[in-house]
This record gives sequence, C-alpha cells and structure tokens, in this order.
Amino acid sequence: MRVIFNEELKQVADDLDRMAQDVRKAINGAGEALLKQDVEAAQTVIDGDIEIDALESSIIDQCVRLLAKQNPVATDLRVVVSTLRLASTFERMGDLARHVAEGARRTYPASPLPEEAQPVFAEMLEFLSDTADQLIAMLSDRDAKTAEHIILNDDKLDELHHKTFELALSDGITRQQTVDIVLLGRFLERLGDHAVSAARRVVYIVSGFDPSKKPARDEEGAIE
Repeated sequence: MRVIFNEELKQVADDLDRMAQDVRKAINGAGEALLKQDVEAAQTVIDGDIEIDALESSIIDQCVRLLAKQNPVATDLRVVVSTLRLASTFERMGDLARHVAEGARRTYPASPLPEEAQPVFAEMLEFLSDTADQLIAMLSDRDAKTAEHIILNDDKLDELHHKTFELALSDGITRQQTVDIVLLGRFLERLGDHAVSAARRVVYIVSGFDPSKKPARDEEGAIE
C-alpha cells in the first residue's frame, strides 16, 4: 500500500510541477503582450489558461482519491492538503496572467499603458518572472530557503505597486489609462501575493509551520 501511495503522490507532484511551469509561461507571455503589444503572446496566454484549469481539476481529483483510499496521516496528510491549496493558488495565478493578457489584447495595437508607466510595469514583470523561476525550483526541491526568499522579497513588488497609484493620478493621461494602470497594477501585485502564499505552503510542507501565522524573524530578517 505504501508503494502505491508513493507512486500516486509522485504523479500528483509531477502534475503540480507542470502547473507551475505553465504559470511561469503565462506570466512571461503576459509580460510580452503588455510591454511589446504582442497580440499572439496575449492569445497564447488566454488559450493556455484552459490547460492550467484542467491540471487543477486533475490534481484535486487525485488528492481526493488519496484522502479517501489511503487515509494519510501526519506528514503525508500535510503534503496532500497542501498540494490541494497549491493547485488552487497556481490556478488563480494563471487567471491573473490571463487578465493581464486580455487587457493588452483589448487595446491592440496600442498599449493600455501610457509611456511613462511602462518602466514601472517592466520592473514588476521582471520581478514576477524571477519569482516564477524560483517557484519552480522551490517545488522541484521542496526548498524552504527559496520559499523564504520569495516571502521576504515581496516588499519590493509592493513598493513598485505603490508607484502605480502615483502614475494613475498623474496629469496628461486618459480616464481609461487610469483604470488600466490601477487594474493591471493590481493584477501583478496579486500575482506576487499568490507566489508568497505558495512559498508559505512549501515552508509548511517542509517544517510543519502554520502558514496562517505571521512568521517569526531573527535579527537578520530570516524566517525562524
């Protein structure tokens, strides 16, 4: 029975890895669509969200079967339940990337962003691209250190998000551009929040630390 459980759990983990890779592609594609007015990249992200949704459904079904048939306890139960939540988190990240791509497609061939806003959004997207790479490495190795790095670095994205409010209130932009700046900035900020949620879940898998509690930090800022 233990061998069967491990094989089934590995299949779920492989699907979760694929889901994270698809999310990375979606984030990068959304960035291409938004910053380069690449309508083909936008459509690829929009169409690809179906695959992310399908993987989430598959992972949920597999986890429910594991809970029903194998009755896991202790660490195994923690892994299965956390996998369910990770799948939900990645599905939402795919949705957010799709929203960004849809915003870029809507205004094609023009950009939804005024020229002065593009550098800030480029920084946000570069940050999220790096975070997506870290998410994949974190999942592959169940690396709590990488997870901690993702959690601690989220303040950088929050600072960039705050700058989008200043841009939205600047003179010389249309009402629609104001709306687009606020919405697109919010989508990107939420992508970062969900990455942090995924990182906290991996910390929980590895250490058993409750992710709903605020992590304690030592004098150097590392999570204890």
